[in-house]
Amino acid sequence: MQKLKASNDTSAFEVPAVLDEKGRLTEPCVRKALTSMDMHGLVVLTNLLSEAQADVGAELIRQTIDDPDRSRCAFASETDNRYLRRDFCSLPSTPLVTRFAAGLCQSLEDILSEYCGRSHPLLEVTTLTSYFGSSHQYVHRDPSGVISLFAAVEDVSEQQGGTVFIPGTHMYDGAERKHDGNAYALMELFRLQCNFRILLYNLRKLWSLRNDDAAPLAPGEFRDRVFSSKWDEHQPNLLRFALGKNSQFSLRMLSPSNLWKLFRHRAALRNLFHLVQTAPRKGTVILYRSDMLHAGPDNRSPHPRRLFSMSLARGMVEPKLWQAGYSPHPTLTASPMSFGDLLDYPLTSRAQHQTAGMLVD
Repeated sequence: MQKLKASNDTSAFEVPAVLDEKGRLTEPCVRKALTSMDMHGLVVLTNLLSEAQADVGAELIRQTIDDPDRSRCAFASETDNRYLRRDFCSLPSTPLVTRFAAGLCQSLEDILSEYCGRSHPLLEVTTLTSYFGSSHQYVHRDPSGVISLFAAVEDVSEQQGGTVFIPGTHMYDGAERKHDGNAYALMELFRLQCNFRILLYNLRKLWSLRNDDAAPLAPGEFRDRVFSSKWDEHQPNLLRFALGKNSQFSLRMLSPSNLWKLFRHRAALRNLFHLVQTAPRKGTVILYRSDMLHAGPDNRSPHPRRLFSMSLARGMVEPKLWQAGYSPHPTLTASPMSFGDLLDYPLTSRAQHQTAGMLVD
């Protein structure tokens, strides 16, 4: 299997954000965004946030990360979190955080309302910070029935590890009938192919970090990432890989039957699917359907990559799946909020809103 390759051209999924006098996306902009969401599973809305608004989001992230008692997320890569290769944590439901999230939802109302009812819950609001030496996540799907959002509060370079998506792999009624009725099977084969390459990549990177002065491995880190029995779905853990205890990628998935299918369908996989790595500029917001294939790459830059993230249920979400894929802050669990609550949440005046007035309580 060849090296994992991803395109950095996101132009096919980009829609320049145009706001009306109420601060909401205009109808032509909404129409283009929905077309991209339906066709590709994601849309990249450029310049949705002003410089000041993005700075507000960045400050909320910094305040959260600087809190020694912050609530760490129980998904993605817990090992990376433990060794400070990532800092994925939930934001508390303070007025400042809620106002920032509400501002995003109100600007995006006409897109989100196509998928989310007013009573559908806000599943989480999180920070996604990645540092040098983090692992490359396996290609995966999040629990279905969710719309997720990433907001770039700073420029994200290719080296900083912007999210990788596989356009067109989202699941919807009739999707399985594509490609002569083999759509889902071919998607899983492509995912298997990608994850084999990611396993090898992560192992090579870990080996090189043993002698890296810029981000040396901490005592016990190599063992925990390669041979530990601890649960972590996104580490190159050879023990759990061999025992078949990793649902994202394990040895049992490389059966003779699957290997033959990978060889037999190699041309179709090469032509039907491709990876696209995002490198959003400050102020860009990415919306995507949770059940499309995607992954969070490693950060190969000395500069942290910071993203603001939130997820809304677009249908019924089984609580067990919710807990497996999302990490609401205890304050959100104690006082749940819905999409309608965010739409009704009072913002400052429009002029203040556009000049970081969201920071004023």
